[in-house]
Amino acid sequence: MAKTAAYRSARRFADGGWSTVNRAIPEEAPVLISPNAAPFAAVMASPADLEDLVVGFAVTERLVGGAAEIGGIAVAAIDEGFEARMTIPPARAAALADRKRAFAARTSCSLCGLEELDMLLAGGARTMTKGPNFRPSVLLAAMTALPMAQTMNAETHGVHAAGWVSPEGALAYVREDVGRHNALDKLIGALLRQGLDPATGAVCLTSRCSVEMSLKAATVGIAVVVAASSPTELAVRAAEATGMTLVAGVRDGTFDVYSGAHRLEETA
Repeated sequence: MAKTAAYRSARRFADGGWSTVNRAIPEEAPVLISPNAAPFAAVMASPADLEDLVVGFAVTERLVGGAAEIGGIAVAAIDEGFEARMTIPPARAAALADRKRAFAARTSCSLCGLEELDMLLAGGARTMTKGPNFRPSVLLAAMTALPMAQTMNAETHGVHAAGWVSPEGALAYVREDVGRHNALDKLIGALLRQGLDPATGAVCLTSRCSVEMSLKAATVGIAVVVAASSPTELAVRAAEATGMTLVAGVRDGTFDVYSGAHRLEETA
């Protein structure tokens, strides 16, 4: 397995003086995603759980109609990064020629998804009318447990996480990455590879919720998203358009609900 952290010496200023410290910092590597051996996109990601990343990316970016369309996955080291090859139906691969994009610096925000958002706001969305209900205390407990489940972040203090809360209220799966979008893709991929329906639970994020995060979650029917930080205005509009419950700003036992409050029970 590839290293997820590196160790660097740094000069530290504290208490009015200088010292030398050794710090663990997260690794970041380019991952080339190649459906049917044809390069399609490159993402900058933490070199862990790359098979999960490939499946989640393929589904949330709609390279395929579902995880069942993905055949074998092979990840190999190339140059300074990795290539992840997957097999998809020939018709799907042919359709990608018109969609090929260079996903540079995916750890930052991009314009990806805005065209889809326009369609959603114009009434083209399939609104999520169902979805699990949760007690506020369950979501707060999951958000409290999420940092403690971050093994990579415990070492580097520099990666995001996405966690899945089961219908029973357990924080069942957690995936980490330097990019918040990648962490969510990895989580979705992990669930799909285990044969679990992401829509039956809630997703918790250590980051803010951007419009792309809302759209990725909506793609697989996730109706409840909980983010540590405030959402963007576009993320809220996307949540409203898809019928999503968007909870954000979780701090010290409190949070704000920006859409879909009907899925949160009145009792704690």
